[in-house]
Amino acid sequence: MANSYCEAVSTMEKNNVHVHYHDHEYGFPIHNDNELFARLVLEINQAGLSWTTILKKKENFFSAFHQFEIKKVANYKKKDFDRLMKNEGIIRNRLKIEAAIHNANVIIGLQKEFGSFKNWIDHHHPLTKDEWVKVFKKKFRFTGGEIVNEFLMSTGYLPGAHIPSCAIYKKVLAKKPVWHFLSGQRPDSTREKPAWHSLSGQRPDSTREKPAWHSLSGQRPDSTRNKMPGHKT
Repeated sequence: MANSYCEAVSTMEKNNVHVHYHDHEYGFPIHNDNELFARLVLEINQAGLSWTTILKKKENFFSAFHQFEIKKVANYKKKDFDRLMKNEGIIRNRLKIEAAIHNANVIIGLQKEFGSFKNWIDHHHPLTKDEWVKVFKKKFRFTGGEIVNEFLMSTGYLPGAHIPSCAIYKKVLAKKPVWHFLSGQRPDSTREKPAWHSLSGQRPDSTREKPAWHSLSGQRPDSTRNKMPGHKT
């Protein structure tokens, strides 16, 4: 049984949606505001669902939300909201769609004040997970502990996306993720409770502080596994 996302992905077929995400996206720094916004929206939409579901719908999300162009989403009107609510290719959740539109407007404000969404994140780094959650909750909707943690870990601001023995680990380091570039710490030296989800497991909603721990079989892992870095599947 795999103890980490990296180990789980290593057993999957090459055409599995997790393989591309793990090998080319997860943990790699993102510098473009639209791409950061896209990742945040996708993480928000995973709440209560599996990451597999989100990855399979990823292209639909990009198409439905105008490639996550922040200015366009921020200007969405009722007709756009209604269009999204009828789109079977995405997650048709009223609160999540409203959060995406609201958060786009928040980012517009941050861009005016800090120059970019990325600059705003950089301005606050480094913070602990709990501190990050407080910062995000002051600005954004639907940003509970696990959503914020996964967003920051997947974009290179928090360590733990890949275990050191993973072949992708060094590739991520070569891109100078903020957590490593500023602190020089190994991912397993700072995280005690990484997010870990099964292929069919669910992530808690934005109001829950404790993640729904799952193994690949859907059972809760033992206490020693909580110390292993990795992502949800």
